[in-house]
Amino acid sequence: MMNRFEEFTTRIVQQVGKKEGPVSPVMVNSASFGYGNSETGEGIFEGSVKKPLYARVGNPTSAQLEQILASMDGGIGAVAASSGMGATAMATLSLLRAGDEIISIGGLFGGTYSYFSETLTRFGITPHFFDVDELDAIEEAINTATKILFLESVGNPNMRLPDIAKIAEIANRNGVVLMVDNTITPLSVAPIALGADIVVYSTTKIITGNASALGGAVIFRAISEGEDKFKGDRYRDIHPFINKMGAMALVANAKKRALRDFGMSANGFGSYLTLLGLETLPLRMDRIITTVETVARGLQERGFNVNHPCLAHHPHHERYLSQFPNGCGTLLTIDMGSKERAFEFLNRSKLITITANIGDSRTLGLHMASTIYRDFDEATREFLGITAGLIRISIGLESAEAIINDFGNAAKI
Repeated sequence: MMNRFEEFTTRIVQQVGKKEGPVSPVMVNSASFGYGNSETGEGIFEGSVKKPLYARVGNPTSAQLEQILASMDGGIGAVAASSGMGATAMATLSLLRAGDEIISIGGLFGGTYSYFSETLTRFGITPHFFDVDELDAIEEAINTATKILFLESVGNPNMRLPDIAKIAEIANRNGVVLMVDNTITPLSVAPIALGADIVVYSTTKIITGNASALGGAVIFRAISEGEDKFKGDRYRDIHPFINKMGAMALVANAKKRALRDFGMSANGFGSYLTLLGLETLPLRMDRIITTVETVARGLQERGFNVNHPCLAHHPHHERYLSQFPNGCGTLLTIDMGSKERAFEFLNRSKLITITANIGDSRTLGLHMASTIYRDFDEATREFLGITAGLIRISIGLESAEAIINDFGNAAKI
């Protein structure tokens, strides 16, 4: 039977390797680049000469990674970043200024929630938070100051699924950017095809897949030749880039408005390691997504309080079946009822690596309330789906049977 990601299996491995010269990606780790002569230097800074300027705003190894990621998501270009949060900061700060508003939809990774609710507010930017199904309230909240609708393809860790196409309709109807964090579901979900404008990743996770490289990336759609929301008054800051760069305006804007000045730059070695992981991403995604569903059903049969949309009791089960045919990533959650029972389970498991990472080749687990969400108040934890005994599990490449048996032994079920 054909791998569900067969197209990507062929395309990505062919794009990473070369037919002539070094087959493996070339790792360029220089911080600076010689221009050869002053005229070339002037052209590089002016933009007419396409050669490396300085590693803070671009690196040849990162450029290869950017090209592949943009192709993977149907974008016109991408910018690699130092981390997933660096990517989110780059994507948002390239568009926002004091007085703007951002609407965040669904469950959120704790770092993203803190960035929106604590950091952006210090700079005069107002966030609003909604559940994925509050579509009418989301549209009513949009006003002239709204610059971004932001959502995760799958709520991390509440496992709620947004109707991305419907939210994209709201964003496009109101002329507002839709930005999707697709970290959990590369290849499985295609946000730009569903109507999103910008996609962000923590490439540290499943894209690299082995905890070897911290990184992030932002993928941008092309600016249309005709009507385009970015040509409206809401995004007048982008107009100089549209006039000069045309379809590539969002890439140029991100590099000049965020990457150049804030320096959330990828390094060549990290991009090199990410390229090596990227080669096997389709194979790993296919295996893990199959395993996640098998484990979720097996744990439910063993009596675990498990949360995954493949299970019939999940509120978005039908949405999962109709809109997520390629799965929803590596995650599921288990609620052990209390911190004490959660700790006992995690400490007894022989397979789980207790860490804050997700999307690794090995199965990972973490108690949420005592770690990432420990400083959040009760109301915020409730909104984000963080209960006292909640454990986030990221399934790895181990066999489903081995995981189910290990979890049963660890929980004494």
